[in-house]
Amino acid sequence: MNAWNINLYLLRENLLFFTVSTFLIGVISWGWKNAKPYTVPLPFPWWYKWWFLTMQILGVLLPLLIMLLWGVWWKQGIVLAVLDWYFIILVWQIFFETFTLRKLQHVVWVMVPYIYLPYRFWQLYEGLTLLGSQTELLWVRYLLILELVLWIVNYAIDVVQLPRLFRWEVNSAPVISDN
Repeated sequence: MNAWNINLYLLRENLLFFTVSTFLIGVISWGWKNAKPYTVPLPFPWWYKWWFLTMQILGVLLPLLIMLLWGVWWKQGIVLAVLDWYFIILVWQIFFETFTLRKLQHVVWVMVPYIYLPYRFWQLYEGLTLLGSQTELLWVRYLLILELVLWIVNYAIDVVQLPRLFRWEVNSAPVISDN
């Protein structure tokens, strides 16, 4: 596939995801329209600011640097295509999270990452396959692998935070068995 065909393919694929995810978020928001306004439980856990900073550096700044070096400076069109869509979908995720939490104050905010992160896994995996085994793109492949691991860990952290986000009560007393 040449660069034009790859860009066209990625455009169609990402527009399809965007359309389906937006429709899904809209339907679920409408289904929960009578839910009381949602606010994030505060305070954040002590480790949250460090994890958020790690995600900013490794999940945004590092791919941006790689995109500028390999994609723009060294004119590797495939790198630019893969990372352009990575950032476009990331920006849409941040937009939906901000919109549903701050503007709508809606509990649907909690589910936005569960729609977008699996797609990001797919984007990164697909980027690895599109890059092929070109030796000059080895460091870009390493970046995509790092990003894949990073976002999977982030997904696991999101899952672990569900009880706190939904304010589920936790029994702090130890459970003693009668056996």
